[in-house]
Amino acid sequence: MAPILDIKNLYKNYGPVEILKDINVAIEPGDFLVLVGPSGCGKSTLLNCIAGLEPITDGTIHIGGRDMTHVSPKDRDIAMVFQSYALYPTMSVAKNITFGMKVRGVDAATQERKLQEVAGQLQIEQLLHRRPGQLSGGQRQRVAMGRALVRDPKLFLFDEPLSNLDAKLRVEMRTEIKKLHQNLGATMVYVTHDQIEAMTLATKIVVLKGGIVQQIGSPAEIYNRPANLFVADFMGSPAMNLIPARAKPNGTGTQIEISRDGEAPLVLTDTQAPDLPEDVILGLRPEDIAEAGFRAGESVQKAECLIEMVEPAGADTFVVSHLGGKQVTARLHAETSAQSGKTLPLAFDLSKVSYFAPESGDRLN
Repeated sequence: MAPILDIKNLYKNYGPVEILKDINVAIEPGDFLVLVGPSGCGKSTLLNCIAGLEPITDGTIHIGGRDMTHVSPKDRDIAMVFQSYALYPTMSVAKNITFGMKVRGVDAATQERKLQEVAGQLQIEQLLHRRPGQLSGGQRQRVAMGRALVRDPKLFLFDEPLSNLDAKLRVEMRTEIKKLHQNLGATMVYVTHDQIEAMTLATKIVVLKGGIVQQIGSPAEIYNRPANLFVADFMGSPAMNLIPARAKPNGTGTQIEISRDGEAPLVLTDTQAPDLPEDVILGLRPEDIAEAGFRAGESVQKAECLIEMVEPAGADTFVVSHLGGKQVTARLHAETSAQSGKTLPLAFDLSKVSYFAPESGDRLN
């Protein structure tokens, strides 16, 4: 199957400043691509380049097999949903949704049919006669999505569409967008700085930093096998524990030694470790450090750790210890007996470990 969006060797400069550097991304029909990264990493600029709102400096953009690199936005067969919704304040919801079709000369019967279809999908039938000023943030968001949906484009582009909503509404709208994607089978490109949003919505994620792609993969690949320290730290909440350690091969595998303040170092043995340099950064997600007795298996190593802080969080309790000069968070069950200032046997699941080079930050396993 030919990719519906194919970006090759894309560069974008503003004068001498490189904003995007050698971007290569391809997605299949029906994919939900999320561009994620910190503020200023170039994700909205990349979306604007796909939309044709920003000219590119070098490279090509193909949409639906056609070269759209220099084609104007209106001829790219895309629909865009903006962060600000960009609704016409003097028009009713119905007119906002059908305006684009009217401009393109679509007949009135088709306009009405598509309006009713989309209003039903988004459950906004009762809002069609209102004006944007009479709507809540979530309702405006639906209207903006409705206006994009009636176009039936090859690509839907979303620029941080939920960032103006409160936390509860964000979660609800996230579910709406996911349902919409599943029901329509549409291809979507979505920009966010919220990594939870990226993990829950995407079929494919592009992690950007400083205009450079750090990793492209499924949510599971990015979460379980981050390509470097930046991705490991950025994706996941709480973030992956990144602990400085020393690796020493011994007869049965590799001994991983982690320093502890005023105590003997913590020593773990990884029988599956690759060939590691002496200085290494060990990465473990909080859920891969459990209370001893709750995690079994030959790759699980137990050690007594001093608990500095206990943070109940409903279904989970997070405990914080200090290893290798870093705060280390473990995700324990709600009924844990952990207490601040006391030691607790913790189990480290080394089958889930990531190793990184301290200098380059690159993944080693």
